[in-house]
Amino acid sequence: MLDPRSVRQREAGGVMAEFHEAGVHTVVSGPEQAPAVLLIHGSAGSLEHWDPVVPALAEAFRVIRVDLPGCGRSPAPKNGGFAVPEQAARVEAVLDRLGVERVTVVGHSSGCMVATALAERRTGTVTAVVLIAMGPDLNAQTAELPLVRLLLLPFVGPLLWRLRTPDALRGAAAASAARPVEIPDSYVEATLAMTHRAFVGTMRGNQEYLGQRPLPERHAPLGLPLLVLFGAEDPRWRPSSAQTYRAVPGARIELLPGVGHLVMLEAPEETGALLREFIAAATAGTN
Repeated sequence: MLDPRSVRQREAGGVMAEFHEAGVHTVVSGPEQAPAVLLIHGSAGSLEHWDPVVPALAEAFRVIRVDLPGCGRSPAPKNGGFAVPEQAARVEAVLDRLGVERVTVVGHSSGCMVATALAERRTGTVTAVVLIAMGPDLNAQTAELPLVRLLLLPFVGPLLWRLRTPDALRGAAAASAARPVEIPDSYVEATLAMTHRAFVGTMRGNQEYLGQRPLPERHAPLGLPLLVLFGAEDPRWRPSSAQTYRAVPGARIELLPGVGHLVMLEAPEETGALLREFIAAATAGTN
């Protein structure tokens, strides 16, 4: 269980605890005895990306948010550590630290791969999975941005990474949205804080994991309730590819009209309501 001596208690914003475990910065909100929900952000993100939906969830659930290795306030591993199963193992240590026996796991974008790997590792702990804005396989990805390809190159990549600016990062984030949105400072700060080595390691780890097996193929044998949320105007993954998840028995697919890749930021109320409904149904009688 959580050692209270290592916890920073807060009352503002409903934050119950904040700590590091296995190099993973973690924030816990909501009633301690409520059903647990784990939120995992995408590449170059942070746990603050979930801020728009946390208030709606923390009223009824114990909400656990993590900064993946090398992101937000979590340091980058010294040697490797960016493979998706390795990231899932670190998040698993957080759940053990908290004494969580049953949890619904929610991922956004590439965080869906870590959520999937965690479900594969802990089939007795994970009760349901939500995948937000994540294509089923590499073929569902739209044309990769030239800048991303350059960032992955030796010599050129590190130089471009050092030249990134807040305005450029804010513009890149806004381009992922279908609706006019104000990009929070937390989006920019998370990317500015990330090292180039962590960025490259995360991107390559994601490509390797998704290239091995499509996500629907991984979820089908797990037998867990699955909700797939997709922006109908997502510019990063083909929205039509969401239908591929129907290969998972009982999977529920929701396409949000007029929404792009930044689902929680573009449609926080609708997203929060869908999450609450699904998690409540999935956890009924399990806690």
